[in-house]
Amino acid sequence: MNTTVVAVTGRLKALGRAELTLLVRNRSALAVALFVPVAMIGAIKASLDPLDPEEAGMSVPEAAMTGGIGMTLIMVVYTNLVSAYTARREALVLKRLRTGEASDPEILTGIALPAAVLALAQCAVMVVAGVVLLRLKVPVRPELLVAGVLVGMVLLSALAAATSAYTRTVESAQITTLPVFLVSMIGSGLFIPLEVLPQKMASLCELLPMTGVVQLVRAGWLGGAQTYDLLGAALNALAWTVLAVFAVVRWFRWEPRR
Repeated sequence: MNTTVVAVTGRLKALGRAELTLLVRNRSALAVALFVPVAMIGAIKASLDPLDPEEAGMSVPEAAMTGGIGMTLIMVVYTNLVSAYTARREALVLKRLRTGEASDPEILTGIALPAAVLALAQCAVMVVAGVVLLRLKVPVRPELLVAGVLVGMVLLSALAAATSAYTRTVESAQITTLPVFLVSMIGSGLFIPLEVLPQKMASLCELLPMTGVVQLVRAGWLGGAQTYDLLGAALNALAWTVLAVFAVVRWFRWEPRR
């Protein structure tokens, strides 16, 4: 068992190291991953100024920073990985990797590792900056915050792999990622907390893919969530993760589209 674990770990490290090298060389993708999420925090704050997020039990900076974590996950993990999976497929990298010892899950996970680590680091920096520079409260339940971020990474990595199945080129990834990006941005509480929306609209938005993740992140940082709400958020994230993994198993493409 130990030998198997060591072998799998070694393969994941090798795949992750190779993918990290490609990410660093792709300056446009690296710039988007590093700077766009931070810039989006300003946009989130601007969208909240006409509203009163205090009705939802949070200040404008708290809503903006917690929404920024969700936006970081989308931009760094989801958007970046759709392009990465598509590019590796079209360059026959995935096909060659399948002829080696690495299993399919190892290949997909190895490619996702650099984006996941980068997103985790950015989220940690945002939490520290929020507490030190903006004087926000220290995370009330850090275990929930960490759980929300990790679940978000797994969910968005699976959604990225599923999205790449109908993404023909790296350039078209800018279009195929729009549905998840826009739906999450508008309806999952990233820009506008669900608590300030009409009840029927909020109930509908609770079913969206990123809503559960955002709720877990906010509950972990700000507290105040009831057990029932946390359970609903966890079930939402779990259900979408299962659906995304099923889509990957069923439709993911390992060879170039023709």
